Amino acid sequence: MEHPQGPDGGEILIVIGASYDYGLWTLVAVNSLVFIAFAFGFARPRNARDWRSFGAFSAFIIALFTEMYGFPLTLYFLSGWLQSRYPQLDLFSHEAGHLWQTVFGITGNPHFEWLHAASIVLILASLILLAASWWVLYRARRHDRLATAGPYRLIRHPQYVAFLSIMVAFLIQWPTLLTLVMFPILVWMYARLARKEEQDALREFGNEYAAYAARTPAFFPRWRAARSQPS
Repeated sequence: MEHPQGPDGGEILIVIGASYDYGLWTLVAVNSLVFIAFAFGFARPRNARDWRSFGAFSAFIIALFTEMYGFPLTLYFLSGWLQSRYPQLDLFSHEAGHLWQTVFGITGNPHFEWLHAASIVLILASLILLAASWWVLYRARRHDRLATAGPYRLIRHPQYVAFLSIMVAFLIQWPTLLTLVMFPILVWMYARLARKEEQDALREFGNEYAAYAARTPAFFPRWRAARSQPS
């Protein structure tokens, strides 16, 4: 009797009683729509640049949930290595998708371990940052002024930081080959979009924006300097 083989030619061990917790395309659609709709509510794309930023984030989310609930492409490609190193692993159970849990040898239900908890906390903090940034930016645009309050007192691009932080959180919780490849590309893309955004702001606000950019870092706050700024 022939045993099925993984992409690397290694045999996939079929565990008696193993489960297949994928093919849940309704969950793929629902989870993707929830995150994308929430992000859309606060990102509110207005031009082609905004739509590129939002589209890149949406592609990451869809790729993530497709592997989380639809088809475990990463587990398939790593099946030979995983089964040779962790022969008792129920490869296509949902828990197996928490690869850091497996690699680091963390036992127990992955949904109650510190990695998952850290991921959830980071996602919630990022969503709060996204919402707070949108509110400041919305009020500033209504009055045709520069956004410098709230999160914008600490960094010039808090919305981009929020999007990237959500991606980091999901990579901690559920790493996949596709999202790991996408992430550095998206970092480059957001950095490029941020530079173009700054050029537009400099043309619109001139010396006011130049002074703001001189005292406010782009992505990583200087806490001591930020505390000394007027609110």
